[in-house]
Amino acid sequence: MTAILEYESGRFEEEAFQDFFRSFERDVQWSKYRRRLTQVATSQSRSLVIDFDDLVDFDSNLARKVLERPDEYIDLASRAATAQLRVADADYAQKIGSIHARFRFRRLPERTPLRGVGAEHLKKLLLVDGIVVRSTQVRPMVVRAAYRCLKCAQVVREEEAGELVRGLGGTCPHCKQRTVFELIQAESEFRNTQEVRVQERPEDLPPGQLPRYLDVRLEDDLVDTARPGDRVGLTALVRAERPSETGEARGRTFNLYLEANYVDVAGKEVELVEITSEEEHKILEAAKDPWIHRNLVRSLAPSIHGYEDIKEAVLYILLGGVQKQLPDRIRIRGDINGILIGDPGTAKSQLLQYVAKIAPRGLYTSGRGSTAAGLTAAVLREKTGGMVLEAGALVLADKGIACIDEIDKMREDDRVAIHEALEQQTVSVAKGGIVATLNARAAVLAAGNPQFGRYVPERNLTENINLPVTILSRFDLIFIIRDQPEPETDSRMSEHILALHRTQTHPEAAAFPPDFLRKYISYAKRITPILTQEASDEIRDFYLSARAKSGTEGAITITPRQLEGLIRISEARARAFLRNTVTVEDAKGAIRIMRLSLGDAGLDVKTGAMDIDVIMTGKPRSQRDILQRIFTILQELERETGNVEETVLVNVVAEREKIDDRESRRLIGILVRDGMLYSPKPGILKRTRG
Repeated sequence: MTAILEYESGRFEEEAFQDFFRSFERDVQWSKYRRRLTQVATSQSRSLVIDFDDLVDFDSNLARKVLERPDEYIDLASRAATAQLRVADADYAQKIGSIHARFRFRRLPERTPLRGVGAEHLKKLLLVDGIVVRSTQVRPMVVRAAYRCLKCAQVVREEEAGELVRGLGGTCPHCKQRTVFELIQAESEFRNTQEVRVQERPEDLPPGQLPRYLDVRLEDDLVDTARPGDRVGLTALVRAERPSETGEARGRTFNLYLEANYVDVAGKEVELVEITSEEEHKILEAAKDPWIHRNLVRSLAPSIHGYEDIKEAVLYILLGGVQKQLPDRIRIRGDINGILIGDPGTAKSQLLQYVAKIAPRGLYTSGRGSTAAGLTAAVLREKTGGMVLEAGALVLADKGIACIDEIDKMREDDRVAIHEALEQQTVSVAKGGIVATLNARAAVLAAGNPQFGRYVPERNLTENINLPVTILSRFDLIFIIRDQPEPETDSRMSEHILALHRTQTHPEAAAFPPDFLRKYISYAKRITPILTQEASDEIRDFYLSARAKSGTEGAITITPRQLEGLIRISEARARAFLRNTVTVEDAKGAIRIMRLSLGDAGLDVKTGAMDIDVIMTGKPRSQRDILQRIFTILQELERETGNVEETVLVNVVAEREKIDDRESRRLIGILVRDGMLYSPKPGILKRTRG
């Protein structure tokens, strides 16, 4: 009697689902889900996506049962969807057999933190957010096996479920003899499966805690819907499995994993913080203030005193420019990269940590503890023997900002790995038989210390920091922070720090609280401002005048790479005002920030002139010229005497170039280091080329 009641109940619930598909939001001809079923057949899909909020509005009791008994009710919904598909498109329904019911959650139920998933959630349906860090290869799994008895040759079919193949035991149901069965693959039914690892998002991680992760099983049409670096919202059932252990004794503990019902990939779109209509109204009202730009800058890291220009540049890095996809498939990045180079104790690390927290999607890492694989991607061997790809920091920060502190402390081999990510915004991997390209569309804000402890103003930028020009040239904005004693500045700084410790509040009240600032930045990133003709003319005139000056003075002051940077910065400034167009004021503001950056980083300390080659090649034109003259002197001496003694070359260079012996030896050392000269024996120098 109980079995009959359960059957009647299941049939009743299946009819309720069919009624939902037939009648929800029905117009004259179709209901909402009959239209979706038609689209399923048109797109050759294998699943019907059901908005859970619609089910709540239609029948809250039925929706509650889906949450309480998901195994049973997801199956009922799938059977009902298949029945309705037979009505909508009988041919396609006969072709695929059945479709899956996928529940998509928007408001209900509440999201469960990844680290909060436990034993109390077993066999429950949850909504979990995370970031995919690893994915395995797609493998077929048998769901209906066909076996042949090797004695009587009869075929027996068996439904398979669970992790292990159940088989038929040792007795054939036809000949009743002990036998061995052979799996007939051609007559068996298989389903694609994949396992991904989902980790807590960086912004959801409690301070000082290690990120938690869970493995997620994907089946059928869900495989390959997410790849490493994608942020996902999962509708999933919580399962437990016994860990693989050798020997007869087995522990009492089980491993939790998630069985996905629906995967909502958020990483393919711009990351948006959830903003209510009331908050949107406040953001639009704040943007009407003519002092909105100043208020935004003042609200950035208010506990750090000063650095108004640097904070303005950081604001532009947070907002970013507009990414362009050209008809020839060339993509121009919109993200702005910046680096802070400064003396110890100038709050660089604090600024980077603040940016990682305030950004809608931010990630902080230190170069001292980062490797190439940790920043880009790693290829690891999984438990079954295959190779899997695990995403690194720059991939996890996709569509966000990655803050790399102490970038100069990284090993040279590890630093090389970020070249591609800085300019092309991709991470290419070719290891262990895996050849892949992952997205790393992240702005990079880095910080480093001078290699001599403090910045030496008598030396050029590349001589002050242990970074190759191949990395420095990929940063749009480079700022040098120097700790110089100035009585007035030191007085204000000391008062600010003392007030901070005394009151434990910001001495200077920020215009906007951090939560509002984060939502304002997220809202502004939705806007795609267009460059006006007037703004284009302003940027063009600045670029052409700088290039014309380069021709008269010899040193190149600006290149097309800085021109693209100007466009990105002007677009970011327009976003700060929530404007749809880039105005002349935005172009002038971008030019001002670029001048400040180039005025410090692109300065030739010998001549006092701006020379972009300091950043692009590591040597200003003045140094290249004198190195060429030294090489010519060596060439002349070599023709006279064959081998050239180092002391003789030093004396001749010092005399002709009017410099001291110490500077002569330093310049000759640069030629030796660059491979232009070599020493066949101590004290002797020769050219490496004729």
